[in-house]
Amino acid sequence: MRNFSTVLRQYYQESPDSPSVHLIERDDPDRTVTYRDLIEEASGYARALEREGIGPGELVIQIQQHGLGLVSGFFGAILGGAIPSIMPFLTEKLSPEIYRRSLEALIQVSKPAAIVTYPEFKTEVEKALGPGDSVRTVLLESEIERDTQPDWDLLQGLARDPSEIALLQHSSGTTGLQKGVALSHQAVFNQLDSYAEAIDLRPDDVVVSWLPLYHDMGLIAGFILPILSRVPLVMMSPFDWVRAPFKLMQAISKYRGTLAWLPNFAYNFSAQKIRDRHLEGIDLSSWRAVINCSEPIYWTSHQMFLERFKEYGFRAEALATSYAMAENVFAVTQGGIHEPVATDVIDKKAFQEQKIARPSPGGDGSLTMVSSGVAIRNTEIRILDDERRDLPDRQLGEIALRSDCMLTEYYNRPNVTAESFHGDWHLTGDLGYRVGDELYVSGRKKDLIIVGGKNIYPQDLESLAGEVQGVHPGRVVAFGVFNEEVGSEEVVVIAESDVGDAEERQRIANGIRQYVTKGSDIALRYVEVVDRDWLIKTSSGKVARSANRSKYRMEIRGETV
Repeated sequence: MRNFSTVLRQYYQESPDSPSVHLIERDDPDRTVTYRDLIEEASGYARALEREGIGPGELVIQIQQHGLGLVSGFFGAILGGAIPSIMPFLTEKLSPEIYRRSLEALIQVSKPAAIVTYPEFKTEVEKALGPGDSVRTVLLESEIERDTQPDWDLLQGLARDPSEIALLQHSSGTTGLQKGVALSHQAVFNQLDSYAEAIDLRPDDVVVSWLPLYHDMGLIAGFILPILSRVPLVMMSPFDWVRAPFKLMQAISKYRGTLAWLPNFAYNFSAQKIRDRHLEGIDLSSWRAVINCSEPIYWTSHQMFLERFKEYGFRAEALATSYAMAENVFAVTQGGIHEPVATDVIDKKAFQEQKIARPSPGGDGSLTMVSSGVAIRNTEIRILDDERRDLPDRQLGEIALRSDCMLTEYYNRPNVTAESFHGDWHLTGDLGYRVGDELYVSGRKKDLIIVGGKNIYPQDLESLAGEVQGVHPGRVVAFGVFNEEVGSEEVVVIAESDVGDAEERQRIANGIRQYVTKGSDIALRYVEVVDRDWLIKTSSGKVARSANRSKYRMEIRGETV
């Protein structure tokens, strides 16, 4: 029987001194954690949970910062037979009130038995607890003692059936505290087996990741995949990466990293923010795949990244793509490993108005789409219209999928689970089209802006606005606000800028208005240029359109929402 715990026991017995994780910490030297270290630390967590009466199948929420405690706490819950779920901690960019309300809602719905956190955050956690809550204990990572001789006969995780829930991933939201995706041991291993084949995972690979573990890309690709595949992982804090993105390049060079996953904005961010002085002596030639995932993929971002880092050994053939979602554990598709990533040049107007990806010779009025690749083994994809009928190639519709990696349920939310399926096909809510086996993803169905009966895709407008000089890269949002007088939605674009001068901001706003109007099929009227960090982002770094719409209506229009 194969579950997380039996695999960990095997590694502990066969290769205890092999490195599992190289932890990069801001103020301390890098720390290498062997499988012996990892499992003995994790066993300490398992024993602590057992002493508190936390049994198999009970939910344990982790609200911990980057470090060994986060890593070993996750696998400690696994070894104890519990179900871990990593959540974001409160930062200066999150509203304490919103965070607390979200945590309260999470506790009421998911009913965790325990919360593991760090001492400075204990008071915040306790504020979210109320009478009658399911939480029986709040454990502090500082109080956990390493178990230097794990007693495998007492670790209840070994007896967990592969069909039982192994972990919860929570979907992205303005604080990440959203519906819990429950995944079984078997579903996760089915994904790991299939995805390892898709990316040609090798014993000499080294995964390097700064991605947060409360998001599926970080949790699965940047954490569980390497550790359970006995592939070394180099792991840094996402907050350290944002402050100093060159550290990813330094880690790739130092550890001869071969695999990394990045959201699209990180390509632009890295190319624009990393200075030459931070790249002295850097060698990126070991990097065989940097995989673009988790948000719409832009050809210009790939080209920008390649041009910036090719002189340091980065190769064009290392550019790769994937379409992934927590409901399928992680990957649905993969491209760029065995052959270059496919692109599709299409007519922009036909795509926006007729939902048809009509091939175009290029030039003005065209759009270059980047393929997310082809379905991984044992995963099937359909493109459906609004009546749930299959669409032919090149017609835009909702992506539906079926696989042996699917979620067991949205945890404790049977109605939401039922609504997300059409028969045994999961309805993703994402829009895309196919050309042969290649999948092209264009955005979220629910984010459509309808202006005068015309479908407008906000990511198209955001991309255009982001090209205007003075706009901060990746910090643009577009959404629709219904106008009763007109009987249709009006488009609003909000862009952050480092410019403080009012006249200069007006110039930037006018530039956005003209550029978007010229580059799209709408006459843009409403543009706001705001300060840095005005926009609300999800826990996974995506712009939260709904939350920003509400903020705009309240703070700029003065409406009651």
